[in-house]
Amino acid sequence: MADDKSKKLSRWYFGGLGSAGAACCTHPLDLLKVHLQTQQEGKVSVSRLAMKIVREQGVFSLYTGISASLCRQLSYSTVRFGIYEVGKQSLSTPGENIPFYKTVLLASAAGAAGGFVGTPADMINVRMQNDVKLPLESRRNYKHAFDGFVRVWREEGFTRLFSGASTATMRAVLMTVGQLSFYDQVKQLLLSTGYFGDDSTTHFLSSLTAGAVATTLTQPLDVLKTRAMNAKPGEFSGTLDLVKYTAKLGPMGFFKGYIPAFVRLAPQTILTFVFLEQLRLNFGYHKTPAIKV
Repeated sequence: MADDKSKKLSRWYFGGLGSAGAACCTHPLDLLKVHLQTQQEGKVSVSRLAMKIVREQGVFSLYTGISASLCRQLSYSTVRFGIYEVGKQSLSTPGENIPFYKTVLLASAAGAAGGFVGTPADMINVRMQNDVKLPLESRRNYKHAFDGFVRVWREEGFTRLFSGASTATMRAVLMTVGQLSFYDQVKQLLLSTGYFGDDSTTHFLSSLTAGAVATTLTQPLDVLKTRAMNAKPGEFSGTLDLVKYTAKLGPMGFFKGYIPAFVRLAPQTILTFVFLEQLRLNFGYHKTPAIKV
């Protein structure tokens, strides 16, 4: 029965639901990461920054922008997981392992599509999170994600919603390769040893490894994406100008917020895949063999 259950396939939208559930748990860490990445000068520890925000704004300020975060996961993650799962299932039969290079190519295409589609929600998410640390007169004060979409469209133009789309798309490619391809590869390796089964232990170890790989691959682009989305219109002439501005801080300037990024992404990746696997095992489906006429 357990073996039969492990052969169940994931539905295309399970990844988006799993990511949204994980975002509810890790949003405060994501907010701290954005604050650290948008600092140009000074160095504040994660704990000190968290205490400062709670002391000045209250505990619930750590969940500023949660509506945009959920909107982002339900667009960005649903698209990338959906394309990856559908593609993976069409390239193999249940129980068959796909070569690593194929999963990398598939994850790259899925990540590019998801990154572009999720850019508007990602930008509103960054702005709502960064509002907490701005002076009262400089805050945008979006009521929720949809209010942010409407106001950006009216005040800055429709194309502004896709500000930072190039870096967001590149980051999404690396993120999806790091998370999905490496998750499947590590899971396959663990299952092939005979010491692991399709259970929570395997899902945890695979997702922890995937989270570490994804953080390392994406951090420089994540810093650039965050700065681009939080910038005022005309502040940077292009991606190269943004790179030069960030480079003034030295090589480590591209890895600002790495520790909170990993601390956020590791549990976010673990929870996403744990939720996804539980949805698959309990609500997934068996692939019906094609009937030959």
